[in-house]
Amino acid sequence: MAHILVVDDDRDLRGLVDHRLRKAGHQVLSAGAGAEALAHVQDRGAPDLAVLDVMMPGMSGLELLVELRKVDGLHDLPAIFLSARILPADIAAGRDLGATYLTKPFVARALIAAVNAMLDPADRLAASPPVLTTVPAQERATPAPAIPRALTSRPPPGF
Repeated sequence: MAHILVVDDDRDLRGLVDHRLRKAGHQVLSAGAGAEALAHVQDRGAPDLAVLDVMMPGMSGLELLVELRKVDGLHDLPAIFLSARILPADIAAGRDLGATYLTKPFVARALIAAVNAMLDPADRLAASPPVLTTVPAQERATPAPAIPRALTSRPPPGF
């Protein structure tokens, strides 16, 4: 069981992620904004992993991860970005921070698989984090690893 910080400005989506992670046996701390998340971490301690939305008012998920990693003991905090943004620059920015990038709407099994992979230090050190997305190949900044269809967020175009 891990302590997971979930930050998303969409209350319904945050609740769904919270529910899925609790169902998988994890403890979840939720926040609707970056400042709230930082306050929770100060008050309640360090999470084992963060699941962050990229686009949020005030502080983006990318900025939040940088701030979280400045906190003592969190310099290598594993993270998963969960976002509707599928631009190659956004995906690359997430990967540059060493995070896994999942697209919305998400598949619960893909989220749980990504959480499990990020929590296992051997998996994190073995390879760079995957991009779990269905962005057409010609739009990707770098080739993404092959992902089983059952773990993608959306069916391929024209399927």
